Amino acid sequence: MILMWACFALLTLVALAFVMLPFLKKEHVKTITHNANAELISIYEQRLVDLQTDLDNQRIDSVNHTESIVELKRRLLNELSPEKSLNSKGNNRIFALTGGAFVLALTGIFYSFTGSQQQISAWHDAMDNLADYGERAVMQKGEPLSQNELQAFALALRTKLSRSGDDEVAWMLLGRVAMSLNEFDMAQQSFDKALRMNPDNMQVLISYSQVLLLEGSEANMTRAAGILSKVLKVEPTNLDAISLLALIAYERKDWPQAKTAFEVLLASMGKNDSRYSMISERIADIEQQMQTEGSVMPVTTTTGAIAVTVDIAKELIDKQPKNGILFIFAKAATGSPMPLAAVKLAKYSFPITVELSDSSAMVAGLNLSSAENIIISARISIDDSVMPSSGELEGHSQSLKRESVSDYQLQIDTLIP
Repeated sequence: MILMWACFALLTLVALAFVMLPFLKKEHVKTITHNANAELISIYEQRLVDLQTDLDNQRIDSVNHTESIVELKRRLLNELSPEKSLNSKGNNRIFALTGGAFVLALTGIFYSFTGSQQQISAWHDAMDNLADYGERAVMQKGEPLSQNELQAFALALRTKLSRSGDDEVAWMLLGRVAMSLNEFDMAQQSFDKALRMNPDNMQVLISYSQVLLLEGSEANMTRAAGILSKVLKVEPTNLDAISLLALIAYERKDWPQAKTAFEVLLASMGKNDSRYSMISERIADIEQQMQTEGSVMPVTTTTGAIAVTVDIAKELIDKQPKNGILFIFAKAATGSPMPLAAVKLAKYSFPITVELSDSSAMVAGLNLSSAENIIISARISIDDSVMPSSGELEGHSQSLKRESVSDYQLQIDTLIP
């Protein structure tokens, strides 16, 4: 800022010098004695007498006489010119001051119409309000930031980063502000900077996934799913990550995965939550899509799969719900409630054997291989949902070390009250 004003002042001085110096340039003035002009006039008068004598004696004609007189007058005026120069000096100063004032006035008018004083003032205001913007954006204090305030906040953050160097929190905030302004390229670049400083920042990873989803390409959705899986490995109950995974599955029209993810999300919140009804409606919409398209959970055979044989206790055979749906799934023994692998069967008879593997994962990157210990479950659902409801039948294994299990016998032995 100081450098800018210094350059402005220097250019103004150069302009003033260009205009004023020609007027202030000193003129060469001869030094004359007090009686110099009187002597010059006396010589001039004597020469006039001599010329008149020459004319009377016919040594010169009248034309030469007249020309000689004019020449004498010109010489006299030239020899008296130092006094005239001294008198014109004051006038030159007036011209110089007038020119300088004109330059200053023109500069001020031109800058007022074409300068950046409003932008500079806005920049100063943004820097002064940086702390307030941060509290309102991060701490949710006071009114939400308007669009103009978001732009000012981004400007202040960029200035802070240019002055103080890399700052993980500042880069994260700049990325979030850029998202709010729909500046997705700026947001990705900001999150990249933050992740270079701390690759395990869960908040930045989730925000980065949101940017990738907003961009909307298939490649970015796959990348976002991988990032969110990384988050869930560290924070298995991170609801933001689960909700974003649900949205990815929904956008891909992978109805079974989307339904499972939304149901896990729904089970984690109370019915008084403002999002509860919206998620319930989304699940209902997914169920309708599944009925229309006949979607089922995929069953595949893969190397390293776990063969699960499911049977039902004799006392529960008559208590099976009519038209029940059989879910067989595995999830981590501790951590995320999201199934790591699942199979859904609308038609079945006991005993039945299915295979659970990485290729039957509900979400890309969140699979059997990502867990050390697992619990295998089977549930006969009455409402086509993997979430438990009253009247359904289920059975669970103990915590199992995944690498040591290749097949497992599971019995459905519990009636959910």
